[in-house]
Amino acid sequence: MIEPHVSRQWITPALVVSYEQTRANLQTMLEVAGSPERLRPHCKTHKMPALIRLWLELGVTRHKCATLAEAEMVAAAGAPDVLLAYTVVGANIPRVLSFRRKFPEVRLTILVDHPRPLAELSQALDDADTDVAVLLDVATGMRRTGVPPGEDAIGLYQTICRTPRVEPAGFHWYDGHQHQRDPDERREAVLSEWVQCRELREELESQGLAVPQVVVGGTGSFPIYAQLTDPGLELSPGTCVFHDAGYSDAFPDLPFTPAAHLLTRVISRPTADRVTLDLGYKAVASDPPPEKRVVFPRLPDARIVLQNEEHLVLETAQAGRFGPGDQLWGIPWHICPTSALHKEAIVVRDGREYARWAVAARDRRLTI
Repeated sequence: MIEPHVSRQWITPALVVSYEQTRANLQTMLEVAGSPERLRPHCKTHKMPALIRLWLELGVTRHKCATLAEAEMVAAAGAPDVLLAYTVVGANIPRVLSFRRKFPEVRLTILVDHPRPLAELSQALDDADTDVAVLLDVATGMRRTGVPPGEDAIGLYQTICRTPRVEPAGFHWYDGHQHQRDPDERREAVLSEWVQCRELREELESQGLAVPQVVVGGTGSFPIYAQLTDPGLELSPGTCVFHDAGYSDAFPDLPFTPAAHLLTRVISRPTADRVTLDLGYKAVASDPPPEKRVVFPRLPDARIVLQNEEHLVLETAQAGRFGPGDQLWGIPWHICPTSALHKEAIVVRDGREYARWAVAARDRRLTI
């Protein structure tokens, strides 16, 4: 648990990151992947240029993102290869052109799962005399986006290969629905679906179509794909950069430790067994169930009974230990949207404030 000497000077609620634990998580990701070339970490967890620069120092040059703001942040931080793991439609098509003009030296890859935006993108690229790489978004059992393996996927990849101004780069295969707590059950489920992706690739290659890249998985399936030797695999975990209480609970086999904490203060003691904190849902992700939004390691009996925009109310037999102004440290259940609620993270190294890292890509638009 982060408990630096200077924490009483900080405005709360605050996102506080351990430099040492973050570096340890990055190093573990590298060890699991086997080499920097196999990693394409997702920046959606942190959205911070400082983290991209840390990755570059470790030799990881390929990065994944979910928004054009994140793509711009990654490129501006110096990464030469950016995957926008999102289908580009509507007003985002001209933004892709703006990205290409601003970062002509950066390889930009996007996703496609329908011929209409592919055609619109191709025309816009031709008018602007530029190009992008394209991955076919192959649907897994998650059924969120993508084309299921089969004839439709084959037909769309053939179309990508014929489309001017786009480079057919391979597949995107994300199976975020695999949350089996038992690692053996998770592995069996992941690999049983992966067979379909492998067969799709083999069919297209038998037609003489290249499938050079396959970007696979998320944090939960990361170690499973890391054991595969298929050519062109790029592993794209994200949450484990900081990790969180939710992933620690869902995937106890993963070798990562939470590196991001929330510093909060008591603002009221409304009853003998209640403590009210300045940790509303504008400071911690509210997508988990209310009782699981944040974990307090030093207050294990605490039960979240109420949360509003700027308040979080705990019931605990230890309430008498606390008074207004007292500090409490928590671990967010879901760190990715929690990061986006903070303008910056306070970074602690050797028990002292080391830096402030801007959460630069929490906005939908930077300059593009």
